[in-house]
Amino acid sequence: MRKDADGDGKNDGVVKHVGYTTDVITDLALDWMRDKRDKEKPFMLMFQHKAPHRNWQPAPKYLNKYDDVTLPEPPTLFDDYSGRTLAAHQQDMTIAETMTRGDLKLSAPGNLTPEQKKLWDAAYDPKNEALAKAKLTGKELVRWKYQRYVKDYLRCIASVDDGIGRMLAYLKEAGLDKNTIVIYCSDQGFYLGEHGWFDKRWMYEESLRTPMLVRWPGVVKPGSRNGDIVSPIDFAETFCEVAGIEVPGDMHGRSLVPVLQGKTPKNWRKSFYYHYYEYPGWHYVRRHYGVADGRYKLIHFYEKDVDQWELFDLKSDPGEMKSVYGKPGMTKVQKRLTKQLTMHRRELEVPEEDPPHSIVKRLPPRLRKPTTPN
Repeated sequence: MRKDADGDGKNDGVVKHVGYTTDVITDLALDWMRDKRDKEKPFMLMFQHKAPHRNWQPAPKYLNKYDDVTLPEPPTLFDDYSGRTLAAHQQDMTIAETMTRGDLKLSAPGNLTPEQKKLWDAAYDPKNEALAKAKLTGKELVRWKYQRYVKDYLRCIASVDDGIGRMLAYLKEAGLDKNTIVIYCSDQGFYLGEHGWFDKRWMYEESLRTPMLVRWPGVVKPGSRNGDIVSPIDFAETFCEVAGIEVPGDMHGRSLVPVLQGKTPKNWRKSFYYHYYEYPGWHYVRRHYGVADGRYKLIHFYEKDVDQWELFDLKSDPGEMKSVYGKPGMTKVQKRLTKQLTMHRRELEVPEEDPPHSIVKRLPPRLRKPTTPN
């Protein structure tokens, strides 16, 4: 970790911290809040947690959390992708086939101290020995992998919850809780077994939708919900308005202040553009772009060998299991979304050619030959 001891924005060197990453990050954030910031001035603090990312290594205190429960499976865990285009068949991000021994904790991380390794082995060795004896195959093995994955994920989230709780407690202790805006968000959604997947990248709901909670005393009504289309691209503009700073004119987002005040402008966005182009790359999700308006979603997989469209009605098909592109009765919706898609691409000045790709990986054997949808 790079150290900025005096807060001047310059790196003073590399400092090694021993401990659980989520706890260390929270400690450093609280240390800045208590001792490093100028308490006579307004402040802004951003601190991010990475442990819920692959490969989901829990804190020592949570290594056995959820051992005594069986978590519910998503209804699409064994999705066969028969209702979608070729793209859904050609990915490499399934719990069944893609997860490594490290992902599944069948082998321990190499960065543990002797004390940490002892605790890790004590937690996972008995469970791994039970798996070996069970000799699971097929769907039962996938179910075991799902339980291992989602429990480790939630164990990591438990530490994030602890860290957020500590920060909120400090704000109250310091008398800052009544005039501090707290925003809790992620950079994207994440698959927890839906469609048999982990990771992200797709325009499908589980990865497109981003969790966001906001606490703004006196402005946001506690417990209220808002269905407007917002995005992390709106954060910078929001911070500028709150701080009384003019918003630069070349930004793509909009300030969320009126939305948070319950006064959403009439000209607020009614649809949202998405674009993914990192293929071939991690998990081999095909390049695609599309538009979503909250009810309908139009997606174009645009490579020459997978030049196909998908259209979903999220009201009748919230799991996006069957595309209705080109189906009778969808002509008006399809035409409207196509028009919106063209508008977004023009306004955002999306180039016709993708930028040079920097992530090139060799395709796994099972993906080297085209797969035909059922």
